[in-house]
Amino acid sequence: MVPGGLVACALSLLLLSCGGGGSGGGSDDEDASPTIVSSVSNAITGSEVFIDGRTVTIWARWCSDHEVTQAEYQSVMGSNPSYFSGTNKPVECVNWYDALVYCNKRSLNEGKTPCYKISGKTNPSEWGAVPTFSNETWNAAECNFSANGYRLPTEAEWEYFARGGNVTNNGQTTYSGSNTIGDVAWYIENTWNTHTHDVKTKAKNSLNLYDMSGNVWEWCWDWYGSISASTLSTGASFGSTRVIRGGGWAEDAPSCSVAFRSYSGIGRGNYVGFRVVRTAD
Repeated sequence: MVPGGLVACALSLLLLSCGGGGSGGGSDDEDASPTIVSSVSNAITGSEVFIDGRTVTIWARWCSDHEVTQAEYQSVMGSNPSYFSGTNKPVECVNWYDALVYCNKRSLNEGKTPCYKISGKTNPSEWGAVPTFSNETWNAAECNFSANGYRLPTEAEWEYFARGGNVTNNGQTTYSGSNTIGDVAWYIENTWNTHTHDVKTKAKNSLNLYDMSGNVWEWCWDWYGSISASTLSTGASFGSTRVIRGGGWAEDAPSCSVAFRSYSGIGRGNYVGFRVVRTAD
């Protein structure tokens, strides 16, 4: 078991647990420009789709076309915890709780209605310090899926977007946007098991979304659990680990497929980041 509880995937010797720092580790020359990569709006139609053997609701009508970058994270949170330093590289060394704080802070900063509520409060400044271990109060966080603020995708939403909105077998691809992994993903064979890369440097999928296969694993809202026809759109009602999807820079090809599921405990590692969605643009 690696720090953070990542399982069911190929692991690298460079995978590590991160402190609250920000000095970073490995780097490359892809981050010369300090530009914050912008998000794009993606029109999604239909509120119910059949995926993972069940009918699920897709609330999100907007999805960031990239994983949250270090520049974006620092602009909201005031710090950059990432191990692999780079302005436009995905932020990592963030746990599931960090992602919730980022989402609500960014929502408030932009005048949007926050999605998350902890102990009846939507302002993260009233939540206290972000836990580094599983916390019962934070685990009981509520999500208002009708709010227009930023949030993590549900696992079903994540897979819907990763499949380019295509949930049939007609024209489906193994990875997000291609059957050739090297076209769309940074993974162990082209990262040389060393570091993350700038977002949006591989090909996009049919919804104009990048890096949904590879680069870093992405947190989802859901507790991890088995999936059946009766499973709710938001996944299991309780659990001990959260869903992560998409594979990453240190993973093999099968782990980066749009169908591969994995999970992680509440820990911070250099292999997990996140992207954000919104119910309304």
